[in-house]
Amino acid sequence: MASTEGPFDTTREESRPSSARKVTSRSDIFPKLVSLQRALNARSFAVLKVAGGGMPSKRRLVAEYENWAAALGTGCEPFIAAYGETLINHIESSLLPVLWSAEDSASFAEASDFVPFVVQLEPRVLDYSGVAFPVRLGAVGNGYIVFATTGAVDLPGEAILDVHGRCCSVMMDILSLEERRSMPSETLSDREIACLQLAGDGRISEEIAERLKLSVHTVNAYLGSATIKLDSVNRIQAIAKAIRLGYIT
Repeated sequence: MASTEGPFDTTREESRPSSARKVTSRSDIFPKLVSLQRALNARSFAVLKVAGGGMPSKRRLVAEYENWAAALGTGCEPFIAAYGETLINHIESSLLPVLWSAEDSASFAEASDFVPFVVQLEPRVLDYSGVAFPVRLGAVGNGYIVFATTGAVDLPGEAILDVHGRCCSVMMDILSLEERRSMPSETLSDREIACLQLAGDGRISEEIAERLKLSVHTVNAYLGSATIKLDSVNRIQAIAKAIRLGYIT
């Protein structure tokens, strides 16, 4: 992780068959989170989103997904109460993962090889340790994927980087689902998707018309209606949103 500001490399995640499948419901998210939990040998996971818009005094962390109660006997509210404000401030300036330790783990992670690539939080009154991976995807997509562990997180630095990239991919899937739910009920037609795909490939309207055996006017009409359905201001934004939502590649 040479820079804390740039996007994460998710190419390794894309090579996994499970991540290649389109996410269509919340039930598709949980297997990915469980897989990450197992990779870290963690007890539980939670996806925390930053809510409250652009007003600093209103920002807070809210749980979108979690399985803490089954493993820890309680939800993630004590963790949010202990570290919520700290984590909100952290994600504004850094994308380094953060570690926290149980109260009696003063030497937590001091000897691990990934220490230069993480931030260690001050101990709080919690009886479990863990790691939180920040993901920043814009105003409605900022948050953390958090894992509680039975002891100190002691993994190779490369493994931490890999999990962080996979967390970014999962958060993008969650954002995509939320955008789909907020879209009008009218979905894109096959012709609209085909025109968007070719436009996304760099084809101009004349080339798309020739490829699909349509008139240029009809192609522009399909692209225009798709742009409206995707609540976009222009063709470029519509293509970007269609990619993010999984309509085109």
